[in-house]
Amino acid sequence: MDSILKILLLPFSLLYGLAISFRNFCFNTGIIRSQEYDFPTVSLGNLNTGGTGKTPHTEFILTHLKKDFRIASLSRGYGRKTKGYRLATAKDNAKSIGDEPYQIFQKYDDVQVAVAEKRREGIKQLRKLDSPPQIIVLDDAFQHRSVKPGLNILLTDYSKLFKDDYILPSGRLREWKSGAKRADIIVVTKSPLVLSPLEIRRISDSLNPQAYQKVFFSYITYQKAKPLNQAAINITQEKDKFASRGVLLVSAIANPEALILHMNRYSKEVQNFSFKDHHYFKANDYKNIKSQLDKLLSQKRAIVITEKDAVKFDASQFNEIPVFSIPIKIKFHEHQELSFSEEIDRYVRSYSKIS
Repeated sequence: MDSILKILLLPFSLLYGLAISFRNFCFNTGIIRSQEYDFPTVSLGNLNTGGTGKTPHTEFILTHLKKDFRIASLSRGYGRKTKGYRLATAKDNAKSIGDEPYQIFQKYDDVQVAVAEKRREGIKQLRKLDSPPQIIVLDDAFQHRSVKPGLNILLTDYSKLFKDDYILPSGRLREWKSGAKRADIIVVTKSPLVLSPLEIRRISDSLNPQAYQKVFFSYITYQKAKPLNQAAINITQEKDKFASRGVLLVSAIANPEALILHMNRYSKEVQNFSFKDHHYFKANDYKNIKSQLDKLLSQKRAIVITEKDAVKFDASQFNEIPVFSIPIKIKFHEHQELSFSEEIDRYVRSYSKIS
């Protein structure tokens, strides 16, 4: 059925693709101008719709660079209730700047976090600050071609490589696969924990990188569960707190499959209750979550949510049920972490002066 639907949607994909091709032609030929900058700008993005792990990779770069430079993170702020440029302050929350920017804002008190639908305007405003950032990291800006970043990083999910996909709406590509040529670095994300050099070589070759492109492989590491309410704090000392509990995994992310597999290692009963990506939880959602809890077979229960969802989730709605979030970080395979960091450093050092 899915194959038939994809075939039926092919004419619409062609029309969409032609429109994107014309847009890219205008940027490539200078009919529409892309703004370049005399200071480092690093962009992360993907060709596919859906989650490829942009936020943890953004955090990796921020963590690496903030030790030596003033850094800013600039994104659209998807799903926020505000418009225009906005620099995050203590008065902000997930609704005012978006869930992912707010997550970064909460974790990094030494990084300037801003949102703007128009990245050029966002960069302009950031550089007008009294203490302007020396480097700006652009989250989800691969298709935002009004800005030409100095370093363009393309992310692609190991299980859903862009080379195997097709353009919207028949597939999940935002533009033709040839758009990957704009990338300086390609990162295959969410790869298995164990990945042989032979498999790394096979996938790298299949992506057909250009001579100037470097390919890296990253994977997710799940961190220690973080208690979000008093009931969770009360059981943090339990060695196997999930083993004796049924777990309701509540997620509002593009793809919760990896987290489901992770939690299945620690609990014999894991039920997933998904919302659409970037969903903001409302009163009725909490009622539905409680109803889902009642369906668990285990007498003792816990709720687990993602780190991104934690900034929007009101754990106080569950007085007696422990609520935890699971932070994530990314690592690279085959000692690639040092090489990846060196690529970032090499680009930054290419600027004789960072002001």
